[in-house]
Amino acid sequence: MDLKDIKAIVDLMKKNSISEFELEKEEFKIKLKRGLAGGGHSLEDQPSLYQAPPQPLPAPAPQIASAAEPPSTKNSTDLEITSPMIGSFYASPSPDSPAYVQVGDKVGPETVVCIVEAMKVMNEIKAEVSGVISEILVDNAKPVEFGQALFKVRPQ
Repeated sequence: MDLKDIKAIVDLMKKNSISEFELEKEEFKIKLKRGLAGGGHSLEDQPSLYQAPPQPLPAPAPQIASAAEPPSTKNSTDLEITSPMIGSFYASPSPDSPAYVQVGDKVGPETVVCIVEAMKVMNEIKAEVSGVISEILVDNAKPVEFGQALFKVRPQ
């Protein structure tokens, strides 16, 4: 079989929307596939059996998400101290040191409340508000996101 014959088979495959062709003779075997991996094919080369992947299911209804959140018994006027960066939350300067703050501690704008480690840099996080720590929202040594609430503070 020469190149002219192979081209003729490819043309027939295109005209008749055939995606696969195989021919085997004594010492000769040829297998042709159209529109599969390997790129270089236009959209019209794609066989009609291929369809777009199924669309993902819609996100769960909001009622499911709200049911997973426990109802807050804390004061709704509490302020939040949020993380200014992505990193790891540490409640104390070292593993054997006491935590910077506990629930019930008074804090001022310059009070260091925790450390957020980002890229091996320990960043002290200040309260930036005055009040009493009413809730600690993150466990020690856990990852935190930018803007994630770390503490709740009851203003005074």
